[in-house]
Amino acid sequence: MEANTGNVKKNRDRIGVILYVVYVFLLIASVVLFGKIVGIQLFFKPDPKIEKALRPESRSRAIEPVRGNIIDCNGRLLAMSCPTYQIAMDCTVMREEFAKDSISGPVREQQWLAKAKELSVELAKVFPDKSADQYWQLISKGRKSGKKYLRLGKPVDRNLYNRIVQFPLFREGRYRGGFIAEQQNIRIYPYGKLARRTIGFVRNNRSDVGNTHVGLEGKFDYILHGHEGKEWLKVTDYGRVLDNDSTKTRPEDGKDIRTTLNIDYQDIAWRSLYNEIKDEDALEGACLVLMETSTGAIRAMVNLYRDGDSPDFEEVSNLAIGRSIEPGSVFKTVTLMQVLSDGHIKSLEQTIPTNHGNIKGVKGVPQDVHIADHERDHHINSISVLDGFKISSNYVFGTLAVSNYSKKPMRFIENIHSYKLSEAFDFDLAGLAAPTIPSPKDKNRYWSLSDLAVMGYGYGVRETPLHILTFYNAIANKGKMMKPYLVEDIELNGVVKERRGPALMSTICSRAVADTITRALKAVTEEGTARRLKDARCAVAGKTGTSFGTYADGKYKDDLGRRKYQGTFVGFFPAEDPKYSVICTVFSKPTSRSFQGGGIPAKAIKNLVGGIYSIDPCFQPTLTAAK
Repeated sequence: MEANTGNVKKNRDRIGVILYVVYVFLLIASVVLFGKIVGIQLFFKPDPKIEKALRPESRSRAIEPVRGNIIDCNGRLLAMSCPTYQIAMDCTVMREEFAKDSISGPVREQQWLAKAKELSVELAKVFPDKSADQYWQLISKGRKSGKKYLRLGKPVDRNLYNRIVQFPLFREGRYRGGFIAEQQNIRIYPYGKLARRTIGFVRNNRSDVGNTHVGLEGKFDYILHGHEGKEWLKVTDYGRVLDNDSTKTRPEDGKDIRTTLNIDYQDIAWRSLYNEIKDEDALEGACLVLMETSTGAIRAMVNLYRDGDSPDFEEVSNLAIGRSIEPGSVFKTVTLMQVLSDGHIKSLEQTIPTNHGNIKGVKGVPQDVHIADHERDHHINSISVLDGFKISSNYVFGTLAVSNYSKKPMRFIENIHSYKLSEAFDFDLAGLAAPTIPSPKDKNRYWSLSDLAVMGYGYGVRETPLHILTFYNAIANKGKMMKPYLVEDIELNGVVKERRGPALMSTICSRAVADTITRALKAVTEEGTARRLKDARCAVAGKTGTSFGTYADGKYKDDLGRRKYQGTFVGFFPAEDPKYSVICTVFSKPTSRSFQGGGIPAKAIKNLVGGIYSIDPCFQPTLTAAK
């Protein structure tokens, strides 16, 4: 019994010793391993080539979103993004694998080159800038020199891409055939030149040009562009591939912009203006804007400009908003509104003395020879406000301004401000020029009655065509001035995300005053300076205006006696129930010829009225009644 107990104790001691030895061994091994790990972390520097092969760098790449569309009021595409594909080739694919296979490798290499020769023939058919032999030389040399990216031809559309992807060798894919296709989105404008300056453009990364963000494309770039995504790529044996261990941010495509433009009206407006000015070498440019009376929505905006020695007019400058000019006689309506609203005249038949065409008490203002002639021919010494408006008398409206506001000129100026003719209001296009309205309070200029007189008939102030149109549209809208706008709403996949629409700026006169002015404007087209519009397809109310651009020395004539004419017609139609307001202005080069508002502008608008009259449903009741 004691012997057995002793044996058990010896066995237990032996096991304990063994376990202790194992424990000590494992402890030492753990310490050594831990020290090794610490040493590797702190001091070990692997071979750079091995490290690069085992741990390829990941690089981020931006994923471009699809740019939003610009559409007209009826949903027709004015600007859209279209994918194109730049075709390239990795000439080195499978070369190392063939080289390692000493048995079948040479044969497979020859087969690959034979397919490359067939590919060259097909490439010459779709990219004829090089022959099949030239493409073959590029590919074979690229394979010998290790060229991994050989650009082939220009970007192609989806249809041609689908054809190219089936070419010999390319049909085997990226890693066996070397096929590379890089997608790029380009901007397409289906209607060509129509409204191109209004639609605009965005030039990225261009420091060698002027404005890189123009028109709706530029003003709403942040909405159209969307938000870029991001993905991470790493280099492997098979090229640059997606790093699946990294996060990927998907791009957010741009939203669409629905404009107020009607491309049918835009086409009519463009043809109406272009056909009148295309053969006029003395003209520098012209603009025409059509606005919906009740809303202020711009249905057409044409800007034609002859840049330098260009033989033809193009949409390269937005004259309608960017050029601030002395408006001339179209500004007489502003004076007429003031004297009617302030009660200085009670009716259009009220008369004033003719005074031989000289404004009483004002020096330095030219005599109105038309009034002097009218006085002599008709043996009268007075003229009605209406007759003065019809013949566009500078004397009549200079006299109205001076006789009623000489003691309170700031009232005259404040009225102009209340008509929003002094504001560069927020507009859907960048570049709206600020008007210039002189004032007796200006410390940097001398004020006299002559300033008030010339303002009364449209000189001394500067306005853009859009400002003048907005004012006349308020008359057509019975005194309610609507803010002009080009963007109806912002959409995503056909769903409206932001509705913009009409906005009332102010009420500038009473309905009675608006009706009285409308009667005067109808008289201009029926009996006055715009009689050319008397036989238009529907009744038009409006006013002509002619002014002169100044030279560097501030004069209106150069040394040869030539002027730079600015002829304007602005009005609305149908006169009895206005649906649209319109303005047309032409700008001449220095010339001895005359370009009046009753000439080309009136003819262009007559053509426009006829074109719109024939297709606009608003006029169908008029057509039915006429029958």
